[in-house]
Amino acid sequence: MRAVVVENYDRIENIAIKEIARPELSPGHVRVRVQAAAVGFVDGLKVQGLYQTKDPLPFTPGSEFAGVVDEAASDVAGFARGTPVIGMVRNGGLADYICVRAADLFVTPNGIDPETGAAFFANYLTALYALSARAKLVRGETLLVLGAAGGVGIAAVQVGKLLGARVIAAASTDDKRRFAIRFGADAALDYTGERWRDELSELTGGHGADVIYDPVGGDLSLQAFRSIAWNGRHLVIGFASGTIPALRFNLPLLKGGCAAGRGPGPDRPSRAGGTRPFGCPIVRLAQQQDAYSGCRKGFPFRGIPGCLRGDDDALRPREDGCSDQLTTATIRSVGRMATR
Repeated sequence: MRAVVVENYDRIENIAIKEIARPELSPGHVRVRVQAAAVGFVDGLKVQGLYQTKDPLPFTPGSEFAGVVDEAASDVAGFARGTPVIGMVRNGGLADYICVRAADLFVTPNGIDPETGAAFFANYLTALYALSARAKLVRGETLLVLGAAGGVGIAAVQVGKLLGARVIAAASTDDKRRFAIRFGADAALDYTGERWRDELSELTGGHGADVIYDPVGGDLSLQAFRSIAWNGRHLVIGFASGTIPALRFNLPLLKGGCAAGRGPGPDRPSRAGGTRPFGCPIVRLAQQQDAYSGCRKGFPFRGIPGCLRGDDDALRPREDGCSDQLTTATIRSVGRMATR
């Protein structure tokens, strides 16, 4: 089978697809034929050894995937051959087949295609956990989403609205701001402008943001924290800017605010009934697949190395009738990674 194999932490330009043996089943595991896998910012960091944790070499990147059951171990019940499933693991998704623990798989909810299934797991469940459990966002509060038009950001916009917040989307271009408004943001602002904090103050009547959802990092994080409301919560989701900011401790003191971490990947949702689809309000957001039209593109398996590099040729849609495996990508995140 084909797989992206990382044998040494190296430049993205040096990764390649290799033919390796199909993984053997272990007790308690299910082998899945992968139909789609997500490629994003974290994958670009991992192959270079730049992520905050390192996967033991050699490894195959890719943590989110969707596909169908190829075979289940004899001690696993409920996963018949051909069952559509989605999963999230530490690595291994960028391959034709993957073996995972049955506990790491979920039956794909109705109405969700493989591309969407591979892309929504981390983004939407992370947003739900971060906003509800970590920030304890309540109806009527103001949520500021940085990088609101990317895959991570648009999930936070929609989940924030689902939880009853007033959502302000921060994005760098008119198209991105229109995209965020289209999918639920109540207002949008340009965080590249010199007066964006003044604009935020005007939009909130001087109150500031009760909750800040921040997958960007860098100087933008520090500016945003200065505009947090009293008793506000700043959610640290990631550092797509490539810079980890250093927060001066007098700011939480003066603002009465706090910073709370929520790394990529949510705590595992409850799954009553074993293999039944997880019951969660965000499933209906994922079923609205048009939400992904502006922050993902499909490309064939052979285009994975080029996608991580940010090559436009790799992102051309596959031809009709092509049997090559289809993979999804959050293009904006990958593009930033490729320029590092």
